[in-house]
Amino acid sequence: MRAPRGAVRRRRARAPAPGWTVTADATTAGDPPRRGGTARTTEEQHISEPRINDRIRVPEVRLVGPGGEQVGIVRVEDALRLAQEADLDLVEVAPQARPPVCKLMDFGKFKYEADMKAREARKNQANTVLKTVRLRLKIDPHDYATKKGQAEKFLSAGDKVKVMIMFRGREQSRPEMGYRLLQRMAGDVEELGAVESAPTQDGRNMVMVIGPHRKKAEARAEQRRRRESTTEQAPAEQAPAEPAPAEQASAEQAPAERAPAEGQQA
Repeated sequence: MRAPRGAVRRRRARAPAPGWTVTADATTAGDPPRRGGTARTTEEQHISEPRINDRIRVPEVRLVGPGGEQVGIVRVEDALRLAQEADLDLVEVAPQARPPVCKLMDFGKFKYEADMKAREARKNQANTVLKTVRLRLKIDPHDYATKKGQAEKFLSAGDKVKVMIMFRGREQSRPEMGYRLLQRMAGDVEELGAVESAPTQDGRNMVMVIGPHRKKAEARAEQRRRRESTTEQAPAEQAPAEPAPAEQASAEQAPAERAPAEGQQA
């Protein structure tokens, strides 16, 4: 017998197949039944900092002094006592060793120095960027010089340059002209970079990639040295030049000679 129109049909709960186990805990609610038992609910704990002081729960450790001297294998209670007497922290530096290696150090100072090193490394880190220079097949000589200057600027800064020619209309039937133009660009900037990807045509575009000879970190270091040298030269140029000893002596004698002459005239 069919249900009346508009009535809500209820689904029958199917019985699980043999060998399957249905669990009703919160972690598997709404999930299909798993063969062999319940779902795993383990949580991974990511520890980013080493264990220190009372968090070290091993019977004995290999202790290293604050100056790097080897103390030897001692009980963890004795290591904590030595740390308290020296007003330092007991830090686990090699937890995988057997027994674990611990060192006496100022943990706050250690964290600060590690953060400063990481910040300095991020500051000096330089990622190469792919810059794009677009050309036309019938480009004017002045415009070509401008585009070449842009490519030289990017390469000197340590970035890669993607030179792209866009064909229009019947220009697509003359790809050899675009190839010659790209080869000309590569020859003009060969002192700063070399061709990494030969000219290839992709639809209406022809693309070539030029990579710099120097890395970006080296280019940045050179720019920083130039900036520092210019800042050091600027104060030296602005400082007034001191008069020579002979000129200074003549300037002091001039008023003395002028005074007796004025007295005789009077």
